[in-house]
Amino acid sequence: MSGHLTYVEAIVIGLLQGVTELFPVSSLGHSVLIPALIGGRWAQDLNVSTPESPYLAFIVGLHVATAIALLAFFWRDWVRIIGGLVTSVRYRRIESADERLAWMIIIATIPVGIAGLLLEHTFRTVLGKPVPAAIFLTFNGLLLYGAERLRRRSTPASTAESTDDGVASDARISAKTIKDSTIIGSAQILALLPGISRSGITMATGLLRGLSHEDAARFSFLLATPVILAAGVLKIPDLFGPLGDGIRGQVLAGSLAAGVAAFLSVRFLVRYFHTRTLTPFAIYCTTAGLLSLAVLTLR
Repeated sequence: MSGHLTYVEAIVIGLLQGVTELFPVSSLGHSVLIPALIGGRWAQDLNVSTPESPYLAFIVGLHVATAIALLAFFWRDWVRIIGGLVTSVRYRRIESADERLAWMIIIATIPVGIAGLLLEHTFRTVLGKPVPAAIFLTFNGLLLYGAERLRRRSTPASTAESTDDGVASDARISAKTIKDSTIIGSAQILALLPGISRSGITMATGLLRGLSHEDAARFSFLLATPVILAAGVLKIPDLFGPLGDGIRGQVLAGSLAAGVAAFLSVRFLVRYFHTRTLTPFAIYCTTAGLLSLAVLTLR
């Protein structure tokens, strides 16, 4: 692929990654489907299922940029949370909301970390193809819609979403049990399947565990940050090896695009989920998945 990934492809995929990683619509699913639907050179250059794919090395750079954007947006919150972890370890206690939330994030991240190390390569090479991605994207839409329906049944009385600051939101999240946070964090394992959204599945699970849309979205973004960053850092040496030859400039351009898109996306979404639901994304994923499946099977 050296010399084949163009700057146009890099910037377009970078923007796509920055948006779809945080919107509940699956970045990996779109990274697989968009090149396949465009066809031609795009389908050849941007194939994530190849065992030693330079495109994968490129996506790693985009993930790091997305994680940095999340850290930049939530930096004050992470200062509090990390401070809570430090005081918890120092004084051997888990009393404050920040201390509790820090341990909830750590414990909730362990299952997906282990699963990612064991299953990511297999899932990507076996299932990281257009048709499975279209099927899983459709399923992602059904999951989001199902979570909204189940939540309405369990909370028939309409309750307005809160619009307060992150400190109050974190206090509500930390009031949940370790079991709740672990279940929500473990849901990220499904996002190893191309087409299943990391943010979508954690938000949906958060709703089912009693969180509001606002708190479910916030907890999803906090949980995603260490996972995305760790996945990128773990594989970033690939960019400095043979897989990165000829595409490092494109990686930089795509990463800048992804970082800007991710920052703007998370700023939009934290406001959106004050009063809105997952339903529009459910409709989009189901429709896009079915249309993609039809195009790919009839082509």
